[in-house]
Amino acid sequence: MKLSRRLALCAAALLPLASLAQTYPSKPVRIIVGFPAGTGPDIVARLLAQKLSEGWGNLGVIVDNKPGAAGLIAASEAARAAPDGYTLMLGETGQLSIAPSSYNKLPYDPAKDFVPVSQVVTADFILLVNPQKVPARNVKEYVDWTRQQKGLFMATFGAGTPGHFGAFMFGDAIGIKPEPVHYKSTGDAMSGIFGGDVSGVFASAGLAAPNVKSGKLVALASTGAQRTAALPEVPTFKEQGVANLEFNSWFGIVAPAKTPADVVAKLQADIVRAMHSPDGQKKMEDAGFRVTGTSPQEFASIIAADTVKWGKAVAATGFKAD
Repeated sequence: MKLSRRLALCAAALLPLASLAQTYPSKPVRIIVGFPAGTGPDIVARLLAQKLSEGWGNLGVIVDNKPGAAGLIAASEAARAAPDGYTLMLGETGQLSIAPSSYNKLPYDPAKDFVPVSQVVTADFILLVNPQKVPARNVKEYVDWTRQQKGLFMATFGAGTPGHFGAFMFGDAIGIKPEPVHYKSTGDAMSGIFGGDVSGVFASAGLAAPNVKSGKLVALASTGAQRTAALPEVPTFKEQGVANLEFNSWFGIVAPAKTPADVVAKLQADIVRAMHSPDGQKKMEDAGFRVTGTSPQEFASIIAADTVKWGKAVAATGFKAD
């Protein structure tokens, strides 16, 4: 075969991928979310979907909630999707960095089945208490009060979640072993706090803010490196003398492995543009999130580093989800 013909055939073989990147997106894009409507991941996904759709000429970005098994059902489906950029997942800390340590067998491999596109936001946690049940108004008072009780009963939004292992990090920092009380949903956990069944909970800043501003709950501390914009009056643990307690969760877009690199690059650029638009950033901050917007390489590094960090927390508890 002549060289010119071979080159022509090679060019023809590459044309579908090239044209895909140049015309992407040409139809609605689906973002799979592993948690119910109204939760933090859902809020982030819907705000992002709205801004992406606007930037793509209102083409349509569909948020597809697939709750269950702490996000594993959604991640499994997303991992099997066609790698063409039209099925994405809003991944979170638990699915991508905690699950590898807390499950003996995962139905997906976070490192092999996905390609990171961009971290979208981070969310600090707020230690909340019910002022009708707990007299403490800062971390020291809470620790002193806890030592007088029969145990440190902390609500979680499910076994294996950041709030679950965050409770153990807190207990380790103050020298008290916590007793995690796992609830099936965010609403159930908050009911436990309101009813006095548990003494505290680590909730995202977005969930905490309306309950704190209404006076229903009191915020004792933030787990961030700096104060959160949603509750700027709440000091961090570090400010209150607990220097070794710092953790958060994050949400970011991942695509099925083998998604073309130029499609990933366009997605990443459009996500960053959407989130750093004045309107997009304000909406995310009003919902209690800190906008980041990273490169694929930076997001991959974050996932890898947090896999090590949370892996140590999981190992310290001896927890296994299966």
